[in-house]
Amino acid sequence: MPHDHGHHHVDPKTGDARVGWAILVNIALTLAQIIGGVLSGSLALIADALHNLSDAIALVIAFAARRIARRPVDPAMTYGYGRAEPVAALINYTTLIVVAIYLMVEAVGRMFAPEPIDGWIVVWIAAIALVIDLVTAALTWSMARDSMNIRAAFLHNVADALGSVGVIVAGALVIWFDWVWVDPVVTLMISVYILAHVWSEIGGVIRLLMLGSPPELDTGAVIDALRSTPGVADIHHVHLWQMQEREPALQAHVVLEPGRWSDADAIKADLKAMLSARFDIAHSTLELECAAHACPDGQVIGH
Repeated sequence: MPHDHGHHHVDPKTGDARVGWAILVNIALTLAQIIGGVLSGSLALIADALHNLSDAIALVIAFAARRIARRPVDPAMTYGYGRAEPVAALINYTTLIVVAIYLMVEAVGRMFAPEPIDGWIVVWIAAIALVIDLVTAALTWSMARDSMNIRAAFLHNVADALGSVGVIVAGALVIWFDWVWVDPVVTLMISVYILAHVWSEIGGVIRLLMLGSPPELDTGAVIDALRSTPGVADIHHVHLWQMQEREPALQAHVVLEPGRWSDADAIKADLKAMLSARFDIAHSTLELECAAHACPDGQVIGH
């Protein structure tokens, strides 16, 4: 089926400015949270600070990748630089995994060796963090729909906002009931949430970088549609992948029916039109073969 993405594309310069502001506010927030965490003794606040630091780094990487991805093709990079964005997304998700594991280890240690916590400092700093997280998310949410790179950075901030809510709750419980054990528990919850988010998103990034077929397309259905086109006897050496995010591409050898070689150009045009209309595959490379000289024992998928 064709895909109507319905995305609103943000002007590159406007998008760069938004990401730039998001970087600045996250760096300021990180400094405030680290100072507040040290003064209050709250591991959850320091955990949120480290997550915000990873946000700032993620946004710097996303910003650089956006700029690189817009470079034109050249003799050295004949496919262009668009994959800089999924590479950046993979780096960002990997840093999130490292941060989450580190926080889990620290939280477990704090459970066995609790320390006093100043709940009011925790609550005020976390409240400021929540506001800044929401501002950062607002700056990037519209771009996140079109780019897995920005989406990775956006999810950093969504996780941060929820983490800040958790830290506020932990600080309030310390103030009301002196439950210092809540602080490392909230840290563990933040870590688990981060890992769950990464797990749900990183697979698509790896699939794109590994030249996997687009997840929304059924490779078998594409092959059947090619085979059922009038004039086509068989299909082999099929490769279906994504040039960039949401840009499916296909390469295949097409064996024409006996006596149809004179219609080769028309059949190729029909195939390309069908691929575009039914599967939203605008980039296709089709090698035509006559039935008498087709590749011997050509496997359907791959080489």
